[in-house]
Amino acid sequence: MIPAYDELPRHPALGLPYAWDVLDRDLGSLSHLDDTTRLAAVAEARTGESIALNLPLDLLDPPLFGRARMKHRVVAEGRNTFEDVLDAFNPQAGSQWDGLRHVRAREYGYFGGVTDLDADPDALGIQHWARHGIVGRGVLLDVARWARSAGRPLDPFAGTEITAAELRACATAQGVAFRTGDIACVRTGWVTGYRALSREDRADARLSAVFSGLRADEDTARFVWDARLAAVCADNPALESAPGDPAVGSLHRRLLPMLGTAVAELLDLDRLAARCAELGRWTFLFAAVPLPLTRGVSSPSNALAVL
Repeated sequence: MIPAYDELPRHPALGLPYAWDVLDRDLGSLSHLDDTTRLAAVAEARTGESIALNLPLDLLDPPLFGRARMKHRVVAEGRNTFEDVLDAFNPQAGSQWDGLRHVRAREYGYFGGVTDLDADPDALGIQHWARHGIVGRGVLLDVARWARSAGRPLDPFAGTEITAAELRACATAQGVAFRTGDIACVRTGWVTGYRALSREDRADARLSAVFSGLRADEDTARFVWDARLAAVCADNPALESAPGDPAVGSLHRRLLPMLGTAVAELLDLDRLAARCAELGRWTFLFAAVPLPLTRGVSSPSNALAVL
């Protein structure tokens, strides 16, 4: 029996609810995905149309947050054989998964209370997610479309906070009720906005410092946990909004080390959103295969939706 958010124990030093003894240490929220939920999700694929949810690896140029620019070389390995070589490749420089090694709760450790990764080098690595894959019912919360229809257009570059109440209202407007193991995909319109920027504007450092996203408060964490989501994804750079407010706290800290929630960022949800609106249906089969990188912190998303 999985307790409600308000029934979870609170860390005595951090004051945050934690689920270290509730979910599998290495899978975290992906524990909600089992054969039954995966099989039920297959029924969401009704037209057979497949839509990739990944940005081109070189689209974000320059990369956000001061990351190095990936270098791609094609090398000849024989008279008629060629291979790719990637240098300075950062799996988090584009559409990506935050693994359970990505964020720790200060000295109190990562998810499961793991404080010494050297003592247990296999712990929490992204290879555990890759072994199972991430397959379930996807639910698109098109907050950008919903806000616009309500006469309150959402500026993805304004640092606006999207509250849990607004996520619930968007789901209600779309006629969606969450089920255990759902993979929520929140569209803020950030990717849409980025594509419209000039090359000069894409080089503006404020792109990494100010963007709209989920409010980092406890109500958001409560929404994610009580909905029994297997993962929560967004099309913005960090799921939560920026700049953050120290008085509110960090959503990354609430979700990753405390609750073990799988998080994806910078997914390309635009074509999916357009098709969902045309079909009047906001659920689909979601599938992703993280990179099987032993002890990895993150992975390219490798995600797609089947409608």
